[in-house]
Amino acid sequence: MIVRTLDGILGTNRDVRGPGWQSRRLILAADAMGCSVSDTIVAAGTEQRLHYKHHLETNYCISGEGEVEDLATGQVFPIRPGAVYALDKHDAHVVRARTDLRFVCVFTPALTGTETHQPDGSYAPAQETG
Repeated sequence: MIVRTLDGILGTNRDVRGPGWQSRRLILAADAMGCSVSDTIVAAGTEQRLHYKHHLETNYCISGEGEVEDLATGQVFPIRPGAVYALDKHDAHVVRARTDLRFVCVFTPALTGTETHQPDGSYAPAQETG
């Protein structure tokens, strides 16, 4: 059994930050669960252009307000507590945070814990980050 707390992760190498975001990585590839789970905050007033070419991602909003835009279709969807969006086709997208957005994020394949966004908004393939 794996038991961790957010308080135990803060300030460690599992607490990863980039411009406008912070990802607290609760479950990682080394935990051998087949996916990773992160508690992620997107800062109010920021826009994140992302394209996970090597990962599928599901995001469940637990607080805040914003929107996600599917760059292939131009569709914009509101994000608020209780909303989930899944990037099931490696979808290029933009997340816009009106307030701090807090998500529970699940990645497949699992993140190793060291990932930060590349210039194109993706993470490197798992074998390149481990």
